[in-house]
Amino acid sequence: MIVVEGRDDTRRLKEVFPDIETFETGGSAVDSTKLEQIKLLHEKRGVIVFTDPDFPGQKIRQTIMDSIPSVRHAYLSRSDAIRKKGRGLGVEHASSESIKSALESAMTPSKIKSTSFNPNFLIQYGLTGSSDSKKRREFLSSSLGIGYVNGKQLKNRLKMFGIDENRVIEVLSSYSD
Repeated sequence: MIVVEGRDDTRRLKEVFPDIETFETGGSAVDSTKLEQIKLLHEKRGVIVFTDPDFPGQKIRQTIMDSIPSVRHAYLSRSDAIRKKGRGLGVEHASSESIKSALESAMTPSKIKSTSFNPNFLIQYGLTGSSDSKKRREFLSSSLGIGYVNGKQLKNRLKMFGIDENRVIEVLSSYSD
């Protein structure tokens, strides 16, 4: 079962996968009734959270994850979710290829929370504090399929998915500006 924000997301996913089933949160205020429904769906069928790469989407994702830590997560990069003409950002604007790739790469947060990082790791690898840090984080996030985050949240997201320094270094070795 794919958890999405609204009917436009469902419509778009059905264009890509006609038989797909979705659960719509109806916006960022996921109430206790919807959360209980998502829990039941997760127990019976499994759930993938697939929200927009923006603040409301992250708020939904975090609310669900706080209550159901074992749900899987699929992420779109902001560049894959931008409406090609006009304004807009969301699952409903993504290409079929981007949607397929995101769902195929869905991940479950790691139960191993012991991943530790050198305190200067983000600076050392240009993920914070340099003129191209944002581009480097976008590349890393996209390559790992963990969704874009700012410099303050990057370590948390890496730890959440059990990704260690060596994996980050490996991915960044193929980065070119």
